[in-house]
Amino acid sequence: MIRCISKILSPAIALCWLSSSLASTPASTPRPIAELSPVATIKLGETADWVAITADAVWVASTGPFAVHHIDPKTNSLAASVILPGEPCAGLAVGAGSLWVPMCTTPPSLAKVNLKTSQLTAVFAVGPAAAEGGIAYGAGSVWLIVDKLGALARLDPARGTILNTYRVPAGSYNPAFSNGTIWVSHAEGSDVTGIDAATGKTTATVTTGPNPRFLTVGAGAIWTLNQGDGTVSRVDVRSNHAAAIALGTPGHGGDITFSAGRVFSTMPKMPLSIVDAAANRLLCQWAGPGGDSMGVGHGAIWLTDYHAGSVSRITLDQPLAHCSGLPQAHGSF
Repeated sequence: MIRCISKILSPAIALCWLSSSLASTPASTPRPIAELSPVATIKLGETADWVAITADAVWVASTGPFAVHHIDPKTNSLAASVILPGEPCAGLAVGAGSLWVPMCTTPPSLAKVNLKTSQLTAVFAVGPAAAEGGIAYGAGSVWLIVDKLGALARLDPARGTILNTYRVPAGSYNPAFSNGTIWVSHAEGSDVTGIDAATGKTTATVTTGPNPRFLTVGAGAIWTLNQGDGTVSRVDVRSNHAAAIALGTPGHGGDITFSAGRVFSTMPKMPLSIVDAAANRLLCQWAGPGGDSMGVGHGAIWLTDYHAGSVSRITLDQPLAHCSGLPQAHGSF
């Protein structure tokens, strides 16, 4: 059962919560990840984390070395590696012809990498509030949480300067952009906040599962991966109602992404789960080694093995063939 209340807040803000009965146990038994055979596995460093997909490339970050790596999806080979002055620690974003890489340097900083030349073009003196955070691009700006008190900064992509700062709940670290709104997950709470990119005003606060960290956008919703109880919350952006889907994957780390009517997530020891976005239900998942960050594109799932320092390309037809009730993929990914 979903309950909502808006009278105690401003009329433009709806606060919703969901009952725990919606997210009791996962709906399927995990399969062994070994049954999915990668087309290619590319070694990048001591660790591999964070994935960004563009029309002609897959980008993956690493430590040992501190770098972002350009993978050519046509050949499944490493096209270039861009060495960074610090650890890429809080996501990747694509926008304004650049890859944006928050770094846990001292003080924190932000790298700008040219997507065409695969060259580091700038390092700006503004950075993430914490590791395991995120970054977003939208409305012509870069969006980044720059302190633990909840300062959401809007950055000029040309100069790296802060244009405006908006307040979100303290302990929020991960933004996502959707249709003129910046959504921020409250990792040290149980909610997401919507900020109008044009006005900077809070438009919604919606309760999710506990400790939502990573989030993605698709099918008219914001999807949060909740580290506290291992659920995914689906937040309808029109009604601000939330629903929960049990994955059984609580804990640190992980990633979530949306593609063509499906939500894909990864966590250590449960490297792949697939959710039907229309039905709000878990279709299938795979347990075993690997996982922690991912992207979907070029007809494949690009799944990192954090501790092995590698990324694997798994064609979409493999996991989809095992998902009961899930039609085969059509169109581009």
